[in-house]
Order: sequence, then structure tokens, then C-alpha cells
Amino acid sequence: MIAFEPVPPQEAIDAGRVILRDGTPADLRRAGPADADLMRAFLARVSEEARSRRFLAGVSPETALRSLLPTDGAVTLVVLTGAGIVATGCFVPDRGPDPRSAEVAFLVEDDLIGRGLGTLLLERLALIAARAGITRFRALTQPDNSAMLAILRDSGFNLHTTHEDAAVEIEFATAPTAESVDRAAMRDRVATVASLRPLLRPRSVAVIGASRDPDAIGHRILRYLVRGEFAGPVYPVNPKASVVASIPAYPSVLDIPGPVDLAVIAVPTAAVLPVIEECGKKGVRAAVVVSAGFAETGPAGRALQDDLVRKARSHGMRLIGPNCLGVLSADPEVRLNASFSPVFPAWGSVAMSSQSGALGLAVLEYAQEMGLGLASFVSVGNKADVSGNDLIQYWGEDPAIRVILLYLESFGNPRRFARLARSVGRAKPIVAVKAGRTPAGRRAAGSHTAALAAGETAVEALFEQAGVIRADTLEEMFDVASLLAEQAPPAGPRVAIVTNAGGPGILAADALAAAGMQVPEPSPDLQERLRRILPPSASVKNPVDMIASAGPEQYRAALGEILADPGFDAVMTIFVPVGLCRPDAAGGAIAAAVAAARAAGTQKPVQACIMAGTGLGGPLKAGAERIPTYRFPEAAARALARAHAYARWRDAPIGDIPVLPSFDGEAARAVCRLALARGGGYLQPGEVDRLLAAAGLPVLPGVVVADADGAAAAAARLGFPVAVKVVGRTLTHKSDVGGVQLDLRDAAAVRAACDRIRAGLAAAGAADELAGYLVQPQVGGGTELFVGVTQDPSFGPLVAFGLGGTLVELLRDVAFRITPLTDRDADEMVHAIRGFPLLDGFRGRQPADVDAVREVLLRISALVEAVPEIAELDLNPLVALGRGHGCRILDARVRVG
Repeated sequence: MIAFEPVPPQEAIDAGRVILRDGTPADLRRAGPADADLMRAFLARVSEEARSRRFLAGVSPETALRSLLPTDGAVTLVVLTGAGIVATGCFVPDRGPDPRSAEVAFLVEDDLIGRGLGTLLLERLALIAARAGITRFRALTQPDNSAMLAILRDSGFNLHTTHEDAAVEIEFATAPTAESVDRAAMRDRVATVASLRPLLRPRSVAVIGASRDPDAIGHRILRYLVRGEFAGPVYPVNPKASVVASIPAYPSVLDIPGPVDLAVIAVPTAAVLPVIEECGKKGVRAAVVVSAGFAETGPAGRALQDDLVRKARSHGMRLIGPNCLGVLSADPEVRLNASFSPVFPAWGSVAMSSQSGALGLAVLEYAQEMGLGLASFVSVGNKADVSGNDLIQYWGEDPAIRVILLYLESFGNPRRFARLARSVGRAKPIVAVKAGRTPAGRRAAGSHTAALAAGETAVEALFEQAGVIRADTLEEMFDVASLLAEQAPPAGPRVAIVTNAGGPGILAADALAAAGMQVPEPSPDLQERLRRILPPSASVKNPVDMIASAGPEQYRAALGEILADPGFDAVMTIFVPVGLCRPDAAGGAIAAAVAAARAAGTQKPVQACIMAGTGLGGPLKAGAERIPTYRFPEAAARALARAHAYARWRDAPIGDIPVLPSFDGEAARAVCRLALARGGGYLQPGEVDRLLAAAGLPVLPGVVVADADGAAAAAARLGFPVAVKVVGRTLTHKSDVGGVQLDLRDAAAVRAACDRIRAGLAAAGAADELAGYLVQPQVGGGTELFVGVTQDPSFGPLVAFGLGGTLVELLRDVAFRITPLTDRDADEMVHAIRGFPLLDGFRGRQPADVDAVREVLLRISALVEAVPEIAELDLNPLVALGRGHGCRILDARVRVG
């Protein structure tokens, strides 16, 4: 069986922004007693028919109010706009023999029925209920209550319907299904795209703060909008001028005669909120706040920014910024330059989001120099509302966009990013530069996992799982974009190099090999065909060195033969101006060869490395296709390798989250709740055993004793040989103090081992750490592994896997992934470590039970998802026995808090 994980919301499940089907944003949160007046006003606006359908009978307003405010384990969610509460949904747990069942109901303001509120509330309530241990919902309604029936029918849950008298009872499980997850994701996409349309495809724009000073930002935004030939009316707003840049101006947005989709706000910080209020009254649907002075300035600015978002949301407006460059859309039907960038890009298939406005100015100019067309550019600034996650969804649905570029400085919701990027990345590549890679030092930690997880570990894991192409520099990001914007990624790693100079060809081969690509020799048949068209002194191996005398005809003919050959997946061609051939002539020959190959049906990617400063005469084009051009072969090699890695990820099967048998999440939570009740910290050995057993993990049985005599007696019961380990309150590295004694074959050896442990602790100044001894059967053979979990403050649980034992931190042969793990994630982790050959029968070793190792990883992932109070967890060692014999956890440490 497979567990289905819904796309995480932008904020919390029970609080934060939601978006209606038509793109209108609103707030969702839990209701409480303080909401009585808001609820009364809501009930007063709702029609009598709607109230009657909600309560199955006529009830007084006060009775209705009492049933909507939560009591006795009930949960009520409300959706609010500027008008107050506009929708409610609640569930009330049954008091009968099955406390895991609850009744669910909804009430939506009449004018908003059909805009997705009821379905959205059902999605959130089902998630809250499932996490609280409620497994089934029951809904009662009239047979003609089409709105309620539509909510349930469209939810994607598996419904069981019964008819009784004048009512319909519908029952369903709260656990997400494949259909409910898919439908929720579809509704989320539709709503997000609708909400961003006024920002990226507005029909009219107001520039508020359009100064008459030509150097002022507001004036520049207005000028660039007009210069870019925006396809709609532009309204300057300036209370002190009747005309700005020869365009009639208005003292307030309220004075504009026509409707306004988008307001670009460039006014002093103190004036931003009053302007947003006026925009709301005007019915403006979206705003770009260029003004700074908000969260980037400190706590006071953060509070002001929160007020800005609340005010915009209360009026149903989406917001980009504040503290941003603006937005651009080069779509010929829009031609929007709502920014203070003087560069308006050519229309292309690349979209980019940047957290840095200043960087955006340089990026737009660089793209123009490269000849790389952009469809859209958004400077998100402080990301107070619209984030990169929203833009990924929007651009993922835009058929004109082939590549998405991200410059990131932080993540607002990494889990949502991972799900969206993983989904969108199946159709179009996402290339990201993440700033702040250098570690500022490892934080102090009490576990192996935390010590191994550097600052960028979670980011690397996130990108790896989501298929995001991580570029080390902005230049590399555009190198990759230049390739993927026009061509498909290579189907395999085999690259042919065609050059007129040996040195650059060798550099290209080295760079490709270093990046994991292959430079194989051509087949004998292809070598013979190349000999017929190249000079006798040319090399027909790989690189194919046509020598300095090669002219346009040799380039065209050699490329034609290689592109038609099935032995290569991509071609890199290099030109150096060492002979009589001019760069433009060589470039024309390359373009002609590519055009002929495309006409013949060959779609292999082709890169041109033109090592000449001038003379190319513009971008290389094969018909409408722009051939990616690079100055040096190393850059081309890195871009091609990134594209190939992406294609490998894209073409691999999508992973699933399996439902694990013998997994008792409630029992695991109960163990941790007891520990938290006494203040948290590290679990005692017995608690660790119960926790891991609840997760179905293979715990090696053991006995905790107080002294050496008890250890000897326990060993006799378990059977020799045994291992004895110190039980310490906070010890991380037991071996460092002699706290692990192995292969003890009689009672005397056990007593002597206890003495050595006590002496080792005393010598280390840790005598007071001794809380007892753990006696376990000795496990022989197998491969020692390590599995751990640490909580990243932004990304949540981070699972580590590698070779175990005492050298885990020295070897640092560890793979990381973010939970929840799919079966594909677990398999990739096992194969990612350098030590995997030890599990695969290296030099005659017995192959390990890799399937059992994968299952341990999946169960650990499920455990920390079910019990978020687990702060750190180390299994070290986890011994992988021979194939078919499973694994054993020999030692484990768990901290809750």
C-alpha cells in the first residue's frame, strides 16, 4: 500500500493565507470564544435557507452560534476577508464507542458558494483530524443540498452514502487518497494562477508615486512602462502634479476613471499602508511595493510589513515585495516593465525569480548580452506575500515557459517548495542559485547527525530530492538556461567533441569526465566516414580534432555525421581562430549542420564553444533554434553535465511513500509524551526500545542493570557471548571513554568489562554519568551502518545514512534527505554513499540485506513524521546482516523536546 501526502499549504494547516478559486486571497484560522461577535455577524449575513441546511432545522441565532464555537474536542476553522468571517467548517468527535469518528459540517456565505471555500475547509479539517487520531468523518445533509453534496463529491475522498428518511449520511476516511491529493493540488494550482494573473498579465497599471523628477524611482517606473509599450492604460498617481511625463496624472488611485488591475507603489514607507487602503477601496487586485523600510530593517519594520500584508489580504489583493525591483513580462500581448530596470528583455522561454533587486538589474543586462530571451522576471523582495513557490506554480502552468530560474537567499516553506518543484520539474527544469553556501561553523550538537549536518546540507538534500539543478554561480545558471531554453537535455552521458585545436579539445574532455560525462571513441564505421571528409592528419578518435586548417565545410560535414550516429547523446563543437576560417563562417556551418539534423529528426543537444572575442556576428541560430554558445569548454561541459543529471532525475520512476505494516504511531507518540511530561531530554534505554519497537524497527534485545553482578546474571540469561555498554545520561561517544565492551564470553569477562567501563568514565572525569549497564547478545558479522535524524529549523527532519561505527564523523560518508522519504529516496540514499560496495559484495564479502536497510530508513522517516517532538535520533551502529537476514539496531539514542 502507498501513503498519499498532500501538498503542504503555504503557511500552517490551521492558520494563514488561503486563495479562493477566482484568485482572491483570504485568511484561515481556528475559531475561539473571542470570535463570538464576528460569528454573529456572519450568521446574520447568511440566508435563512443556508442556516436551515447547515443545522437541518430552523434554529435560533444563539443556538447556531453555540454549535459553531468549538467545545469538547471540536475544531472550527473560519475563513476571513475584509467583510469578516465568510465561511466556517467544523468537526465534532463522537462521544460514543468510537472516539475516532467525527461529524463534519460547513457553512459558506451565500455570495461565495462555488468559489472553493467548502472544499478547502474539508481538506484542512481532514488533515487536522487525521493527525489527532480521528480516522473517519460523517456528514449529514438533505438530499437536495447540492452545495454540500458537491463539496463532498469533489473532494476526492472515497464516500459511502446511505439514505435515511429526509437525510443523507455520507461517511469517509480522513486519510488522504490519491484522488483527494491530486484534486487538492489541482485546485491549489488553479487558485494560485488566478491570483497572480493581475500581477503578471494586468490589463491596466497605476504608478503611485510617479514623480516629475526624472531620477526618482517612481518616474523611472512610469517611463519604462511607457517605453516598453505596455499593452494597456498606464495611470500616474501624484497628488502634487496634474501631468507626469506628458501623461495626465491623478491625485489618488481613487480618482482614476477606469478599473486598475495592478498598482506599482513607490512612495515613502509611512505612506504605503494608506495607499494600500485606497487601492483596496478602488478594487485594485494586485500591488507591487517597491518601497523599502519594512522587515529588512528590523522588528519594527517586520511589524509594519505584517500590517501591510493583513491590509492587502483584507481587500483580496496579492502583493509582491516590499523592497523589490518590480516585475517584467516580455509576452508580446503584455509587454509589462513595472520595474526600475532600464533593460527590457527580448521575448523568450525563460522565467526568473530573484530575492535580490540589485542583482536583478545585473541579471537582466547579462541575459540581454547573451541573447537569452526572458518571458518573465519577478523581484520578490521581502516575500511578504507572493513567494517563489507561488511563481513556480504559475510558471509551471505557462506553456510558453521552458526553464525556471531562481536566485534564493532563504526558503519560506521548504516542504512546499520540494513538492511543487518535484511536480513542475517533471515538465520543465528549475535551475537555482542559493546564496550563503559557506558554513559559518557547525553548531554545537549532541548527536552524530547534527554534527554531520552542515548549514547547506538540508539545501543540498532538498534540491537532490526535488530535481532542482543547483548552479554554483549566476554565470553557471545562465549557461545551463542557455542550453535548456532551446534544446532537450541529453538522453545519456556520451558526448562527442569536434574541434579545430587539440588543446581545447583535451580541456573539454577533462571537464566532461570530471563532471561525470563520458567521451567514448566513435565506432569504427563512424571513424571511417570521418576519415573520408577530414584531412589525413586529423584525429577521428574523440575529441575529433579536425586540425587548424578545418574550414566551414569540414565543420558542417563532420557534425552531420556525428549527429546522425547513435553512439552519441550530445555534441560539443569548438572553434579557435587559429587558421583562415572566420568565426562567423564556422558558426554558420555549425548552424547549418544542426538545422539539417533537426530536419532529419535528430534532437541531440549541440553546444558551440567559440573561443573568439569578436567576429561571430550575433547568436548562432538553426532556423528558430538558438544554439547555446560558450566562450570556454569548461563552462559548456558543466552546463551539459547539469542538464544530463536533471534528465536522469526526470526520467526515473516517481517514488512512493509506502504504508508500513506493524507501525504504531500512537504508541510511539505515547512514549514521547511521557518523556516530555518530565521535561524531555534523552530517552532511557527502555523507552528507546519501546519507541523503536512501535515503529517496527529491528531492535536488538537487551537488559539494563545497575551493577556488575546484575550484568553477569543478565548475560547468563541471554547467552554468551555478549556486549556490555555504558548507560549514560548524555554520553554521545561511548567508545571514547571505553563504554563499549564486546565479545564477552563468560561471567568473569562481563564483570571485568563493567570495571573497565567504570574506570574509563572516572579517567574522563565523567564518573557521575554512569547510570547502569546495557547487556546485549553479541552480533557477529555484518556491516556497521549509521542512521540518524536531526531537526533543521527551516526544513524539518533531516535523515542521515552512512557507514557507522566509531569513524562515522571522520569518514563523513553520509547521504542526507528531507522527510517524508519515498522508496526512491531511501534507495538513492543507500546507493549514494562511497561505501555502498561494502553492502554489495565487495571483494567476496557476503552482500548485505539492502532491502532491510531501505526499510529501516523508511520507518525512521515515518517515525519522525508521526512524532515531531523527536529532536535528535542516532542509530549507531545499525548492523546490516547478509542478504535475507535483515538488520539489527545495536545502539540508539533519542532526544525529545
